[in-house]
Amino acid sequence: MRLLSVNLARPRAADYTDAPGGATGIGKRPADGPVAVAAPGPRGAGGSGLAGDFVGDLRFHGGDHQAVYAYAREDLDDWAAALGRDLPNGVFGENLTTAGVDVCGALIGERWRVGERVVLEVSTTRTPCRTFTGRLTELGVLPASPSARGAEEGPGGPGTSGDPGKRPERWLKRFTRAAVPGAYLRVVEPGEIRAGDPVEILYRPDHEVTSAFLFRALTTERELLPRVLAAGDALPPREYEEARRYAGQARETGETEKRGRTARPPASPGASGAS
Repeated sequence: MRLLSVNLARPRAADYTDAPGGATGIGKRPADGPVAVAAPGPRGAGGSGLAGDFVGDLRFHGGDHQAVYAYAREDLDDWAAALGRDLPNGVFGENLTTAGVDVCGALIGERWRVGERVVLEVSTTRTPCRTFTGRLTELGVLPASPSARGAEEGPGGPGTSGDPGKRPERWLKRFTRAAVPGAYLRVVEPGEIRAGDPVEILYRPDHEVTSAFLFRALTTERELLPRVLAAGDALPPREYEEARRYAGQARETGETEKRGRTARPPASPGASGAS
């Protein structure tokens, strides 16, 4: 297990971002040499955990729980085959492109040692936004025609039915349905990393909440949210509160339905509906 590349972004103006100032940091490229890694601070104040990496919209990106974003090269290769396009390292906006690491299967709270000193902890999952679609369209990965903007051609691959006759699916919908989100990590121990560094799993917690599981719970399978609470304090406050609130609502709904069932009067003798 190793890093294939460490990817950084410079600020770049784009018409597909809603970031204040109109600049995005989704366009990341592999860095030459070592890159310093440190906790950036809370969201809204801190950006990326990697020195020299730009975060465009601090309202929704960056901060301690989104300090570093990782995506597996194997998953990029699956998307490349499905889309019929080359996908270079960094194209999904990831800071770390890995080899041999099950990034989507990483558990919330799982800890990795990267290189000699850096320790990272899997903290949350990705929430795809329209900037993601805009960047892939800009690169020619997705078609740029107005009628197909945000959609992609080609059958098969992640999140598809494999039917070449079906209408192309919107990119964010397809990415969401595929549930191959990568993972965000927070910085536990700072240091420097570079391409080629080994990745070692130091700790795996005893629960089922992977990055992919959390992604599904937050998007297409909301009924999974109560089970997300098993990750406990390893979850960022926003995700924990959303899961806790949903669990409470589900419990109240269940209790209401139960009361409704037990409150029904028994059927009258002979009222079987037969004539």
